[in-house]
Amino acid sequence: MTSVRQDEPVRPTRRDEVAAAGSELIGGPAGRHALLGTSWLTPVRVIALVAIGMFALGMVQKLPCYNGGWFFGATSQYIHACYSDIPHLYAGRGFADGLIPYFDRLPGDMEYLEYPVLTGVFMEVASWMTPGSGTIQHREQIYWLVNAGMLMACAAVIAVCVARTHRRRPWDGLLVALAPAFALTATINWDLLAIALTAAGMLMWARSRPLAAGVLIGLATAAKLYPVLLLGPLLALCWRAGAWRAYGKAVAGAVVAWLVVNLPVMVMHDASGWHIREGWAKFYTFSQERPIDFGSVWLLISQRTGNPLEDANTYATLLMLLGCGGIALLTLYAPRRPRFAQLAFLVVALFILTNKVYSPQYVLWLIPLAALARPRWRDFLIWQACEVMYFLGIWMYLAYTGNGDKHQGLPLDGYQLAIVLHLLGTLYLCAVIVRDILLPERDVVRQDGDDDPSGGVLDRKPDVFVLGRGHHAPRHAMHFEGRPRVRWGAVRD
Repeated sequence: MTSVRQDEPVRPTRRDEVAAAGSELIGGPAGRHALLGTSWLTPVRVIALVAIGMFALGMVQKLPCYNGGWFFGATSQYIHACYSDIPHLYAGRGFADGLIPYFDRLPGDMEYLEYPVLTGVFMEVASWMTPGSGTIQHREQIYWLVNAGMLMACAAVIAVCVARTHRRRPWDGLLVALAPAFALTATINWDLLAIALTAAGMLMWARSRPLAAGVLIGLATAAKLYPVLLLGPLLALCWRAGAWRAYGKAVAGAVVAWLVVNLPVMVMHDASGWHIREGWAKFYTFSQERPIDFGSVWLLISQRTGNPLEDANTYATLLMLLGCGGIALLTLYAPRRPRFAQLAFLVVALFILTNKVYSPQYVLWLIPLAALARPRWRDFLIWQACEVMYFLGIWMYLAYTGNGDKHQGLPLDGYQLAIVLHLLGTLYLCAVIVRDILLPERDVVRQDGDDDPSGGVLDRKPDVFVLGRGHHAPRHAMHFEGRPRVRWGAVRD
């Protein structure tokens, strides 16, 4: 049986029918004798440039709002689907008045900035680069542009990290760079900061640097809550592989990094002693007290049944815990140890599916994980189509409800259909990834002879603890002509 060199890059146009068809736009699939990586335009640089170009197109899509939709008319920003939190919160959270986040109380009901500390720092730095003179509209426009420039750098970091995480599969980064939902939602909020830190953390883990990975995951958690979920899959994987030392380093790095960012803002001392600062705690109290909101399965159930679901917090927490338990069992029972990226996608998707709210930009959390977990264009584009439909659906619904008696936009039933499409698209990708875990011979990454290229110290490491018949060969094993057979748990030659 012929074999493929283990260091030979995987060419998606020879493995993926959709990628091969798409490549016809630039001359067709690479030939057998094509010299890759011999010019300045290496795959990683191409992907970075494409990501920046798509981000710029997303900025162009926001032009109707930049030119007036954010400032004039109740529903113009929804009709043009170009809404962004960034210009509105420049004045709404005190940045226009020079207020310091977490320390200065805000006028109105919010009282304090409701974002984690590192995101607050990002917002504050952008405000320093925004001129303090001129009309408030002009300053909000500049503030959005400054933030967009900083977020563009984050987008490039994300694409590069994904392209480099799987050494033999750099072109998988194009899934991130060309994702339509990425371009549409990148400048709605500040999520790209946490996503860039998370992607860098996963790259460090893939390079067998668990301490650096933990530090980056801790910093990402200081910018957004969801990255801490990645420590759960790592726990199950390291338990199965017996890699407790690496896991300990990652957890220690995450805790220390999170504390370094948060402690200066979190703890204060006054005449009554040491206590938690109210401004720092606002993000956590707001998340806890927030009612069910747009995009969530709970909103769909509430609207269809008329039940306000006041205990949605409890239901969401229970479902999340049950789902995490299921992912842990899947990890320990699977015939081969799952790949880190697969479990990372599943746990973050579970959080999104059970959460009380689904803002359109939350899809950004999953895009890099999807590119690593299931690098198959067909499945990725099916999911992206569902997410784009939801993106359009929520803005058209808000236009409908904000237009008074005109009712121009999408009525409630149409918006509920958009929610269902989002849920089904995410569940579809989860189902395909679970199938790959249970039938590893169907896993696109493992078909090319790899074990877990994002696993770092876990890659090709033998198991020490499994449940059930974890060591048996998959019942539906297939042989791939011209491809190496994978020997999971074997030591590299």
